[in-house]
Amino acid sequence: MYNKSIDDLRKVTALHDLPEEHIRWIYDRSDYVEFGDGELMYKKGDPAEVMWFMPEGKIDFYLDVNGQKVLYYNFQNDSVSGGVGGLLPYSRMKEFPGFAYTVGHTKRYSLHKKYFQELEQLNPELIQRLIGYMTERARSFATTQLQQEKVSALGKLAAGIAHEMNNPASAINRIATELSKRLKDNYRLTGELLNYKISPGLIQRLKLMVEEKDAIAKKKLSLTERMQKEDEFEDWLNDIGAGGKDISVDTFAEAGITGQDLDKIRKEIGEAEFVHILLWLENLLVSQRILKDLEESSSRISHLVGAIKSHVHMDQTNELQLTDIHRDIENTLTLMGYKLREKNITVKKLFNEGLPEVPVFVGEMNQVWTNIIDNAIYAMPKDGELIIETSADNKSVYVQIIDNGPGIPQEILSRIFDPFFTTKKVGDGTGIGLDLVNRIIKHHNGEIKVFSKQGRTEFKICIPVPELKGSK
Repeated sequence: MYNKSIDDLRKVTALHDLPEEHIRWIYDRSDYVEFGDGELMYKKGDPAEVMWFMPEGKIDFYLDVNGQKVLYYNFQNDSVSGGVGGLLPYSRMKEFPGFAYTVGHTKRYSLHKKYFQELEQLNPELIQRLIGYMTERARSFATTQLQQEKVSALGKLAAGIAHEMNNPASAINRIATELSKRLKDNYRLTGELLNYKISPGLIQRLKLMVEEKDAIAKKKLSLTERMQKEDEFEDWLNDIGAGGKDISVDTFAEAGITGQDLDKIRKEIGEAEFVHILLWLENLLVSQRILKDLEESSSRISHLVGAIKSHVHMDQTNELQLTDIHRDIENTLTLMGYKLREKNITVKKLFNEGLPEVPVFVGEMNQVWTNIIDNAIYAMPKDGELIIETSADNKSVYVQIIDNGPGIPQEILSRIFDPFFTTKKVGDGTGIGLDLVNRIIKHHNGEIKVFSKQGRTEFKICIPVPELKGSK
């Protein structure tokens, strides 16, 4: 048996100074219910039709974030929430976006929305007070959402970075093992050369030949060209009787060294000495190639670290700063490279070379590029095309991000910037909604538009720049 009492409503912070007849009016039209600790008051998707007053107890509100319930707000009878919640006057909420659980023994008085207009006529000041609570609640939600989305985005970014780092790091590990083996072979093969009393002059000639070929062979061979050169070198080995000596023909072909390059040396020394020269030279060439691979892998890691540092805007203050939009987008593409490769997506960059630096909150804008590009990748099929185009006029800089995915259905196109709206499966994406993207753009006094049809979705971002000179 519930113990309903008008004294409860007098305790509610939002109602504490109302005239007695107004409290009585609310009391007479309210439904009353009591809850035990930990009970579900309402769930996501339930219709939002009542405003409730809570003189006793607490309510924890949770949102579903990537399949997990995350605490977003706490309602209790205090100056922050006023002991009031649910659907407030002038709210556009149609259904509850999350889950509400009671904390401790909780009393709730519910006033249906059909009485809101009459309540406003009765006490307009109360309506304004309730709107104030709603505004504060929205501000708190937005702050918590931003924090949660940043954490989620950081987790996704970290996973991507780990994926990108794995390939060069694994390559370095393999290179270290192979290089250790080649160094041991070098001691053995050099010792055998000394037994044949190979002159220092001959070694110097080989060194100069390798350096000359290395300077020339900058262009990467096609598969057909490579196979042709390998066949030619193998035929030459067979002609001189050195076939089957476990000499790697692909190593010489890749280095650009032909049998004709080695013939003069072969004719100057004996056959046994020449075979050892070939084995020693092959080991040298492989070692050089390994060192180049090591350089490329370490450079890749350095490039990724640079992109990460720039993307998260380390060592910078949270102030408007001039930035190169092209560099920021390039860094974003670098960090999302594994996703692009997984779908074999071609990136076409139509950058305006005269684009000026733009004053922005760099960390925030990098979240915009990350989110929109990630959404495009998610939407596109394999072998898709992503187009990023930049331009400027005398007032603004424009960035267009276009994908050739299936497009956004017209029935949801107007909702994509709504808070908590997503079409992605649980766990997919960055965790940053387009609502946040829209807020960041507005924070820069800019504008974002979307145009979508089958086979083409375009997000156009406009960032105003004071006293910008340029042409669109």
